[in-house]
This record gives sequence, C-alpha cells and structure tokens, in this order.
Amino acid sequence: MYKGRIARFDEPGKPFQIETVMLPEVGPGEILIRVLRTNICGSDVHAWHGTFATRGLGGQLPTVLGHEMVGAIEVLGDGVSADSNGKPLAEGTRVVFPYFYCCHTCRNCLAGRRNACLNLKMAMLGRADEPPYFVGGYGDYYLLPAGAVVYTVPDSVGDDVAAGANCALSQVMYGLERVDLQLGEHVVVQGAGALGLYAVAVAKARGAANVIAIDGVAERLELATAFGADSVIDLNEVSTPRDRAKTVRALTGGHGADVVVEVVGHPSAIDEGLQMLGQFGRYVEIGNINMGQTFAFDPSRFVFTNKTMVGVSLYDPAVLSRALTFLERHQHQLPFERLAAASYSLDDINQAFAAADGKRDVRASITP
Repeated sequence: MYKGRIARFDEPGKPFQIETVMLPEVGPGEILIRVLRTNICGSDVHAWHGTFATRGLGGQLPTVLGHEMVGAIEVLGDGVSADSNGKPLAEGTRVVFPYFYCCHTCRNCLAGRRNACLNLKMAMLGRADEPPYFVGGYGDYYLLPAGAVVYTVPDSVGDDVAAGANCALSQVMYGLERVDLQLGEHVVVQGAGALGLYAVAVAKARGAANVIAIDGVAERLELATAFGADSVIDLNEVSTPRDRAKTVRALTGGHGADVVVEVVGHPSAIDEGLQMLGQFGRYVEIGNINMGQTFAFDPSRFVFTNKTMVGVSLYDPAVLSRALTFLERHQHQLPFERLAAASYSLDDINQAFAAADGKRDVRASITP
C-alpha cells in the first residue's frame, strides 16, 4: 500500500480539496513516481475555470489536475528496468514523461502519429475517487501506466528547469518541427508566456535570423529578449492589429514572417497573425484549446499568398528526449529558472492557482 495526498478537483469554481489516499499496489510495467514539481500550465487554469472541459476528452470528475511535471521513481513495477533510451532506472532516478499514453497499435500510431492515437489516455482524465487515485500531477505521487514513454533527467538539469519539458517545451519544439523552420527565416511569436518564451528560444536555436515576440506585459517582453528575441512589440504601444502587421513587415525587410506561432489562446490573434505572414508563410496554431470560439477570416488572403496553417496538439513522444537535450545544452545561456520562479506547497494550491490566474507568474509551480 502506498499512501499520499492528492489535490482533488471536483468541479470548476470549487476550491481544491487535499485528500489522503492509498494505492493498493504497483502493477507489472507500471512506475510509481514521487512528484517533485508540477507547473501550473494554462490548460490547468482553463480546466479550473471550466473553459477547458476535460470531460470532452473523455475525462471524469472528480479528478486530479496537473501534467507538466518532473518526478523521481518511487517503485518500479515488474518488468521495468530501463527508460525509453535504454538507460537503467532505479529507485530515486529523476524522470520526465509525456503526460499522454498511446496504444502503439492503432492506425494513427502505426502511421507515426502517436499524438493522435485513437485510444489515447492522458493525465487529468482519470477519476480521483477510485484506484489508482494518483492520476494527475498535483499530488505526492503519480502512477505511470504500463508501456509509458519515460526519460531520465540529466543530473545537471534541476527540477525547476526540467518540469517544463514534458508539455510547453516539447509542444513548441514539435510545432516548429512540423512547419520545418529553416535557417535564416523570420519568426513571430504571439504571446510571451512560458510557451512563447520556449518558442523564442527554440526558434533561435534552429537558426532563425529574426525572432519577434509580441505581448502586452513589460516583464514578459523583457524575458523574451533574455530568451533570444531580436525584437519585441508591446501591445500597449502598437495598439492595432494593422499597425502590428506593418511593424512586422518593417522588421522583416517588407516580406512578412516565414513562421508565426500563436500561443496567446484567443481566436482574435489568429487573423492578426495570418496578416503578419509573408508569401508561403506557415502559421503554427497551439494556443486555442477552448471549444466553440470563432473569428472572422478572409480566405482569399490565405489562398493568394500560399499560406499554411498547422494545428498542433500534444507532440510525438520522442520529442521529449530532444527537449531534455535542449535544456541540458542551453540552461546556462538562457534563464529557464525564471519561468517557474514562484513555487507553492500542495497545501497552498488554491493560492497558487489564484496567482497563476492573475498572471503574476509566468509559471507557478507546486512542490509537494
């Protein structure tokens, strides 16, 4: 029996309840993770508000939210001895893992589209009132199912840096891979929260000649510059979409961006971003996860300029290994630690969500 706490989430608008539960056993192939740190991602805040309905993904309430995490192995189930790169695992080994799980046998998995698995399972979608209980990152433990992809965290990468790898960093890496960002291209990043800052850093690492970050919060724009942005556009100073599109064209020699990444999470940003694209530009849509929202769109501007829009949900699990390599190589050049500078205990999770909702922190974190 394994005893620990969870922050039970019963329904939007209600406070989290700290509850002590007991896991009967760790089955063959499973791994019990002792949670070291779990960030509060934007999707967690949306679920907390009820604007991102986990039930629509097959989830049930009550549940345990939290997915952007790093942990240490507490118990290895029978048959598990190495991570997905073949490195040996043992009690205490720090690991990260995709928070979603594919069957590896459906038509999408076999076609290499594992993030679109027809039998996909995910953290935050299991019930918190029945075993295994530890179904999300806001708890003392998290149970990895049999067959899950898992990677060892390099010793040189701290928990505060590693926690963002399995969601925000891997997501934008995958998005930029999907549109094949090339050396010397111009990139615009709409939004300088955690996803946007990672996007800036990854775009520069892939050889972008010019990365432009857009946001309305001065502290985030300063961080964007620290993460490698060549230029920033302050929404408070350049106040209309038309003027922002003109500014982007001026910063790109009149051509417009080759790639625009949307991580604002509001549909109004999409039409604006499309206007910033040049001929054959590629638009990476990541931020809009709330169902039912729309925007006005003139398709002729899309057609005549040969633009492409790519929707990005989750990522191929193998990207997470590359994300760890990225963090290991760049952690001393980029201020990753500033992304999750504020941490809260599990008992203070309601206070942490209030802070995250108020956007005072780029990424608040729970450290049980």
